Amino acid sequence: MAMHRPDHATHTASTAHLDDRVQYLVVGDETSLGALEAELALLPLCARGRVFVEVADASQIVPLASPLRMTVTWLPRSRRSGRPGTGEQCAPGEAAVRAVRAWCDEMLCDGPGATRAVVAGGFTLAADVREHLAEVVGMPDDALTVLR
Repeated sequence: MAMHRPDHATHTASTAHLDDRVQYLVVGDETSLGALEAELALLPLCARGRVFVEVADASQIVPLASPLRMTVTWLPRSRRSGRPGTGEQCAPGEAAVRAVRAWCDEMLCDGPGATRAVVAGGFTLAADVREHLAEVVGMPDDALTVLR
């Protein structure tokens, strides 16, 4: 006798998924490395998510302790161009904002869910990331911390 297997829709509707857990987004620049390190130390050991750190160049990349399931991405401005088609150099805050927008498009396409964000760094970076997360993605204020 053949064993009945539930179809995918039934399975999906009745199964708890790991994606229902909180994920974290941590963003900063070279002016906020101390604050980023402190915030990462406060996260649960099992925290998962993404860390984007924008720096002027690769010489500013330093070891940054984070939970094992957090992916740290360094964004040296010296290796990136500015606004497309201008030939300009990458301005402070620009690389991190682009990275956050791309990450949100991929990871938060159905809305922010249980995502929590911490943003630190220069005014342009903090303001632009906060605006994108709050106004475009729809992240509630209580899930978004901007360090000043």
